[in-house]
Amino acid sequence: MTSTSWAAFQSAEPDFAATVQARFGLYRHHVLATLRKDGSPRVTGLEVDFRFGELWLGMMPNSRKALDLRRDPRFAVQANPGPDETMADADVRVSGRAVEVSDPDVLARFIEEAKPPEPFHLFRTELTEVVRTALDGEELIVQAWRPGRPLRTLRRGNDDSPPYATA
Repeated sequence: MTSTSWAAFQSAEPDFAATVQARFGLYRHHVLATLRKDGSPRVTGLEVDFRFGELWLGMMPNSRKALDLRRDPRFAVQANPGPDETMADADVRVSGRAVEVSDPDVLARFIEEAKPPEPFHLFRTELTEVVRTALDGEELIVQAWRPGRPLRTLRRGNDDSPPYATA
């Protein structure tokens, strides 16, 4: 599956990227899904960081989620759903592969800017999909982006009608 950096996503779909980043910015803690050794999902809390044209995942040393990502880099991170059931700010998910950063210069730059608690694992994300789900009156709107493809928007009503694409 093709992947890309956050900066490339921003370049391809600047408005959608800004919407997604703003949605993550509403709350500090989000939900990360990784894969355990047996292939079953592990879901844990996580903070994300947007810096230097990248989406970063940082975590405590030897945490289960870090060990999961070292073994199998596939992940999904879901923005905090918010305080209630209204979905007023929409629902946002980013999926891809996490690449652990070991370059001392990159780590030093990140530490200087972000000032994370040390020691820590730092992963740079390579995106394979970005999805936003929102409500517009009685319609559900799903926006989905994948590398090399244009942003796709589907709308679905609250009935048996099939979803339909919009520009």
